[in-house]
Amino acid sequence: MRWEVESAPDMAGVDLPEAFALNSIPDLLKSPAERIGVQAGFGGELTNGKDLIFTGQVYLYSERPVPEALKARLTAEAQKVGQKLTFRSVEYMNERNKWEKPLAFISHDTRDKAEIAQPLAIKLLQFMCPVWYDEFSLKVGDSLRGSIEAGLKECPKCIFLLTPNFLANSGWSKKEYDSIFTRELVENQRVILPVWHNVTAKDVYEYSPVLADRVAVNWSLGVDEVARRLLVSINAQQAS
Repeated sequence: MRWEVESAPDMAGVDLPEAFALNSIPDLLKSPAERIGVQAGFGGELTNGKDLIFTGQVYLYSERPVPEALKARLTAEAQKVGQKLTFRSVEYMNERNKWEKPLAFISHDTRDKAEIAQPLAIKLLQFMCPVWYDEFSLKVGDSLRGSIEAGLKECPKCIFLLTPNFLANSGWSKKEYDSIFTRELVENQRVILPVWHNVTAKDVYEYSPVLADRVAVNWSLGVDEVARRLLVSINAQQAS
């Protein structure tokens, strides 16, 4: 079983606000036992909640680096109550991206990075879907143009975050779209996965009639649902 807790907001003087979620573990463990059944496995089989066993493994996801001293203290405290705590933070995401081939390239306007691009990249990584995202995929000394072009050519899918900023950008964002549009023609396959945020069908059509014809997911659904729907499309191609 897996429970997810919403990302904790920044708190003055607190290095890891997400750690407060550890206090909720006892209550979370009561949930399956108190329910008649929970969905588990493939095909939606029902398993009695009382039959589920907590292994003691706890993964703590964080969007910020975690100081080593804090890791050691929290790990020791978790061990006292029979829990094995594993951290999944920015360092883990960066290391993982070095070894895994990204399944999707995230194309966005820089002005949308903090509000949309970064939360989506982190959520997809939490869903075990490696992505090409500049902050995770580029390191000092890399060729910006070469790295981006490689990502655009090699990733099975390209997620376009279509916002007013993106549609007004005639620089990198437009070049990335033109590159993927050409790739679709050459490879005769659909690579584009559009996400709409504060744009209309008319806005998208004026930018590109091809984009307006593609089924998109709207950011208003929330980052969790947007990531899930994108993951369905990404996984569908992997299975084909």
